[in-house]
Amino acid sequence: MTAAQRDLGEAAFLADFAELSAIGATAAGGVHREAGTAADGRAREWLRSWFVAHGLRCLIDPVGNMYGCGEVVADAPYVLIGSHLDSQPTSGRFDGAYGVLAAAYAAARLQADPPEGARLNVAAVNWFNEEGSRFSPSLMGSGVFIGKFGADEILDTADLGGVTVREALQAIGFQGSDSAPTAAAFAEIHIEQGRTLIDEGLDIGVVNTNWTAYKYVVSVVGEQSHTGATHMRYRHDALVGASHVVLAVRAVADEFPDGTMLSSVGQMTVHPNSPVVVPSRVRLAADLRSLDAHLLEQAHQSLTTKLADIEAAGEVRVIVESAVLRPSKAYPEAGATLAGAVADELGLRWRTLPTMAGHDSVNLCGVVPTVMLFVPSVDGISHNEREFTTDAQMTAGVRMLTGTARRLLTGALEEAVVT
Repeated sequence: MTAAQRDLGEAAFLADFAELSAIGATAAGGVHREAGTAADGRAREWLRSWFVAHGLRCLIDPVGNMYGCGEVVADAPYVLIGSHLDSQPTSGRFDGAYGVLAAAYAAARLQADPPEGARLNVAAVNWFNEEGSRFSPSLMGSGVFIGKFGADEILDTADLGGVTVREALQAIGFQGSDSAPTAAAFAEIHIEQGRTLIDEGLDIGVVNTNWTAYKYVVSVVGEQSHTGATHMRYRHDALVGASHVVLAVRAVADEFPDGTMLSSVGQMTVHPNSPVVVPSRVRLAADLRSLDAHLLEQAHQSLTTKLADIEAAGEVRVIVESAVLRPSKAYPEAGATLAGAVADELGLRWRTLPTMAGHDSVNLCGVVPTVMLFVPSVDGISHNEREFTTDAQMTAGVRMLTGTARRLLTGALEEAVVT
């Protein structure tokens, strides 16, 4: 075994995290590493080399999910642990990538020193396109893994420039042909992307449920015309209509008590996007989120009414191309109990809490026993280059994930109910 294979300590983890964070780095200290881009490809090459150097067999499936497999028990299923390397544009370096590297360290440690009574193998995983910024929908690779999406459907999905997932993966050399490992359980560690842990002075969050969400794609259709030659009374300005949609989405959240409803429009494309043309069509992505499924349904109905009113005003048509509900799921209570026991054993301060953001664990949770862990986000900042988690918080999380996966390898959640 080489020196690189032996060194799985905390200093090595921090050095590796710094090296990984330099791939696609921005001047302000974040990363720009959207799925299937050249920067994503370089990060994947780095991870594949890390897997090989540390004795993990690297598999790549047809939609680009990467697995660093450590065999402990011949022919047994795997405890998958991991997250994602892709980022939002000009985003933070911790979101996703921290969880992938933490999983790689945990998997290598457990292969080298498996628990007594191990019944399962371990594999670190990098899921393709968790973020959904370049290719929509989000949670793409894990969605294919659980059968929510077909592989060909995803491979044929194109970005705004017309490049398909298949073309992007082939361009960076990561459209694989390996079969994915069979999963017996899943664990993910991630920055919280909120203030609860940092405000309460805690080390670890154990997720017990996720916020439910509606994800919308809306097209506003007007009529193209000359900005300098078309009287205002004759205009059908899609961008003006889209502006009303944006304000309607925001207004929905204001109808509910503060903190119970979130709403946003995060992406907009304008056609033909010329300075002297009244826009003919605007396509936008919006979402509504709440912990309370009943409140979310009320919000959905309110937004539906508001969009109908915008169309009824007569200037534009408003077409809801899709309205996809991501329901709330309870994470297995047995998994939270297991994780809490690990945190107590390690002397880490912890609590249960919901996740407001979506994660790959939300997909896996409905299929196999799943544990979702958080480390603190300083000031709750996320999807921003100022996103930050301290070295001590990161290394505590690696210990926590390793300890949790160690117990999962013994089959500790084999009897957990998957709902």
